[in-house]
Amino acid sequence: MVDSLGWRKKFGVIAPSTNTSVQPEFEDMRPRGVTNHFSRVWIPDDPVESDEDFNRLMENIRLEMDNAVHRILTCHPDYLVMGMSSETFWGGLQTSIELKARMEKLSGLNVAMGSDACQAALKCYGDIKRIAVITPYWPVGDKNVLQFFTDCGFVVVRLKGLKCKSPVLIAHVTEDELADAIMEVNGDDVEAIVQVGTNLAMARLAGMAEKMLQKPVLAINTATYWYALRDNGIEDTVEGFGSLLTDFTTLPKNFAATPPIAAE
Repeated sequence: MVDSLGWRKKFGVIAPSTNTSVQPEFEDMRPRGVTNHFSRVWIPDDPVESDEDFNRLMENIRLEMDNAVHRILTCHPDYLVMGMSSETFWGGLQTSIELKARMEKLSGLNVAMGSDACQAALKCYGDIKRIAVITPYWPVGDKNVLQFFTDCGFVVVRLKGLKCKSPVLIAHVTEDELADAIMEVNGDDVEAIVQVGTNLAMARLAGMAEKMLQKPVLAINTATYWYALRDNGIEDTVEGFGSLLTDFTTLPKNFAATPPIAAE
């Protein structure tokens, strides 16, 4: 017997308690027969006005992350999805690989992380090397994102950190502000734009920007959910979120998170 609603797959998703964007965006992309079940990483909505504050936010996430995994396992999910991105980039590629291994050991499940999803998504579009990145983070967070993509062999031409003033306020960034950020980091020297930070609601805007700019614009929530679907053999296409969910029904052949991509 299988779950009556999640008869194809039950996704267990962990996300910060302050995050109000990842759950509705995942639901908008959910095919019939797949269900999303959230467990919240409890963190306070403390003000973030410096790198020190941002580091404290990361410490709060780490203190509660394992507990959130243990809670979600009680509904017997088939697969674990990290509905949070900062921790998956933190420390660069090697630390990301170690985090995934630890989450898989803790949960006993295969795991989708934003860091892997961004790599896999970019590979779908060919030999992309030069990217621009948008984050909600402060400089210390941006530094870790930059290190991750550099470790993977990408050249980050421009990075825009929005310095959001609290975890909840990340979700208050408007579509107009995100559109301005896209245009600010874009240029002829950029082959693709990547947005990280799962509480930035940019999934639909990224799809529209992709059409306008005629280049990949990847929102972290779209990439992560796409990765989770494809890693489970679910090939459904979903309209309204860009070409990733309509044109790429499988993960790139021989994709692995470990080997870095060679860049000039």
